[in-house]
Amino acid sequence: MTSIITNTGALAALQTLRSVNQNMETTQNRISSGYKVETAADNAAYWSIATTMRSDNKALGTVQDALGLGAAKTDTAYTGLESAIKVVDEIKSKITAASEPGVDKTKINKELEELKNQLSSIAESASFSGENWLFNAGEAGAGMKNIVASFNRAADGSISLTTLEYNAGASILIDTFDAGRGLLTKDWEVEQPDGAGGTATANYFLLDVDAGTGPAGEEIAIDDSTTSEQLAGMLKAVEAMLQGLTDSASTLGAVTSRIDMQEEFVSTLMDAIDKGVGRLVDADMNEESTRLKALQTQQQLAIQALSIANTNAQNILQLFQQ
Repeated sequence: MTSIITNTGALAALQTLRSVNQNMETTQNRISSGYKVETAADNAAYWSIATTMRSDNKALGTVQDALGLGAAKTDTAYTGLESAIKVVDEIKSKITAASEPGVDKTKINKELEELKNQLSSIAESASFSGENWLFNAGEAGAGMKNIVASFNRAADGSISLTTLEYNAGASILIDTFDAGRGLLTKDWEVEQPDGAGGTATANYFLLDVDAGTGPAGEEIAIDDSTTSEQLAGMLKAVEAMLQGLTDSASTLGAVTSRIDMQEEFVSTLMDAIDKGVGRLVDADMNEESTRLKALQTQQQLAIQALSIANTNAQNILQLFQQ
């Protein structure tokens, strides 16, 4: 049936052209933005997942910054401890040298004083971002230090943070409020010869910081009146300090290693999340460019079909010509 009221061919061609143009607009948007799911209208489920995971990845970026800050603090404290161990090791050598007959003990003590000053300088200088894990002057003590290590999202959608803990009190070298909390300021109890073939208990400390709660023992200092028994006790006390410093450095080194591993894990996790989100919402540019070429061809054909349909209606006039 041919009608001059309703051009069914033109209507069909126009509908096809509209559909092709709409598909072209969608494809061009994907090509220009790089996303196949850019808004919730494109795919609500995937858009919701991608938005949540992008937010989580941003939080992980903050965690990565926190780990970097924590690493800087632990590295600073570890460097200070490492330097302190070398100085205490030198003090151990000086006390050993003072045990030899005929040496000038007063000169050795001057060397000890300079080494002690160096220890004080190390402890007070090992500070990063206002935190010092080797020196304390507060009543509360150093306490636990928490380093944000991870951002977690559970299956039910709840979130939480994982932290790394380090007891900074274990690495304090000097405590000016309570000398008993500092590795170099507290008393170290040792057994030393009593000069009569037996042993006696003695307490020694290395640095006198005039703390509110001071040590009860004797400061490690040498003069001409220092006996061989006292030198033996001082040597044992220094050895105990050295062991304490080594233990603290080992613990801090383990924390540093854990932070490095966690940093690497968080970085890898962020990359994996980025890839996962990309699989959900990123456009396949090869596919979209191929689709665009096909749609351009369809558009040209639809325009041609519409033109033919409109021409067919005009051909009816020839039937009325004489």
